[in-house]
Amino acid sequence: MVRVSGKRGNGEGSIYPYRNGFAAYVWVTTPDGNRKRKYVYGPTRKDVHEKWLKLHNEAKKGPVATSTPTLANYLAYWLKEVVEPNLRPLTAATYETTVRLYVVPLLGAKRLDRLTVQDMRGWLNRLAETCQCCAQGKDAKRPEERQRCCAKGECCRQTLSKRSVNDARTILRSALTNAMVEERISKNVAQLVKVQRARRKRPDPWSVEEACSFLENAQMWRDYLYAAYVLILVLGLRKGEVLGLTWSDVNLDTGELHIRHQLQRVRRRLLHTDTAKTEASEAVLPLPDICLAALRLRKKEQEVARERAADLWTESDLVFTTRNGTPVEPRNFTREFDRRCERAGVRRIRVHDTRHTCASLLAALDVHPRIAMQILRHSEIAVTMEVYTHVPSADTRRALRKLGKALGGSKQRDGKKKGKRKREERPDGDGLQEP
Repeated sequence: MVRVSGKRGNGEGSIYPYRNGFAAYVWVTTPDGNRKRKYVYGPTRKDVHEKWLKLHNEAKKGPVATSTPTLANYLAYWLKEVVEPNLRPLTAATYETTVRLYVVPLLGAKRLDRLTVQDMRGWLNRLAETCQCCAQGKDAKRPEERQRCCAKGECCRQTLSKRSVNDARTILRSALTNAMVEERISKNVAQLVKVQRARRKRPDPWSVEEACSFLENAQMWRDYLYAAYVLILVLGLRKGEVLGLTWSDVNLDTGELHIRHQLQRVRRRLLHTDTAKTEASEAVLPLPDICLAALRLRKKEQEVARERAADLWTESDLVFTTRNGTPVEPRNFTREFDRRCERAGVRRIRVHDTRHTCASLLAALDVHPRIAMQILRHSEIAVTMEVYTHVPSADTRRALRKLGKALGGSKQRDGKKKGKRKREERPDGDGLQEP
C-alpha cells in the first residue's frame, strides 16, 4: 500500500490533506470589494493543484465570488438590481411574472454554476407540457361551486404556446448573460440550447371600408373616445400612447403631435410615464385634417364635461379623461373598443391590430408617402411603399372625405335642423362613458 504524502510541493503552500482527499484556498477579492478565502477540493493533490492554479489566474484577472447562489436567489437579485433600474416598468413586471411562474418552480433550486444544457432542455420540454392551470392552482382558487376543470380532476391542458416558452428562455438567457458579465459563471447554457422559432400569427386587420364604418358609427353616436379611435387608426398610435396623450403634446395651430407619454397599469398602479415605447416612437407626427377636427371636437367636449362635474373634476392635462377628469383605464378603453365594434357591425379585432390598418387609411386619405413614412416611423421609404399595396376604392375615398366634412361641422348643423340626434344609453360605470 502506497502511503500518500502530506508534504506540500513547491508553489503549493495552500494545499493540504482534507478528509479523503485534498483541499486548497486562495485569497480573492469578491465582487463587493472584500478579501475572502476561496476553497477548491479534489481526490488527489494533482487535481487540487490544477484547480488551485486556475483559481489563482481568475483572482489575478478580477473579482471572484466565494459562494455561488441558487438560480432562484440570483434571479431575485437580477430583477431588483439590474432589471428594475434599467427597463420600463411594464417590461420589468413582465420579467418578474415570467421568472416567478415559469423559471423558479422548475429550476430555482439549482446552483447557478451547475446549470447544464441538459437542465435547460428538460426545463423547456416540461414547461411546454405543463398545464398552467394545475401548476398555478387557477381552478383551485375559485369558489368550490365555480370550479370546472383541474380542481375536479379534469385537466384542461392549459399549456403555454411555443412563443411563450421561447420568451421564458429569452429572459433566462438575459439573466445568465448578466451572470457571465459579473464572472459568476463561465458559459450561458440557455444560449447553447437551440429552439424552434415560433411562427407569428399574421393579424387580420380591418379593411379601409371597415375602419371607415367604425369611425362613422363612433362619430354618429358622439362617442367620447371618438378622437382616440381616429388617432389609433389614422396615426397608428398604441393604446398606452393615445391614453397618455396630453394637450401640451398637441399643437392644433401647427397641426403637430408629440409622442412623449404612455399610460399603463403596472402591478395594480396606473402609471403615466414620460417616455414612449421606443426612441423611434418619440416622434413629432403631422396631423391630417381628420385628426385635427377630431381633437378640436374632443377639446370642446372636455370643456363641457368640466363644467358639468364642477367641484368633482380632477384637473389634469390628459386629452382623454372620464366624466370627472380622471384617466381612462386601459382595460376600460379595450372594453369600449369591443363594444363599439359590435355596435358598428364590424369584425372584432385587437386594439393593437388597428396599427396594421393605419397604412391603408393614410393612402385612402391621399397622404403623401413621405409623410406616411414619418407617421409609420419607417427607416426606409421602400418599406412604406410596400405596405401601400391596398388601393382604396373611389367609394372609400368619398366616404372618408364625407366623414372629414361632417367633423368640420356641416353634419352638426344639419342635425340641428332635423331635430335632436339620438344618443346611446351609456353605462354609469366611471371611466367608461361620459354623460
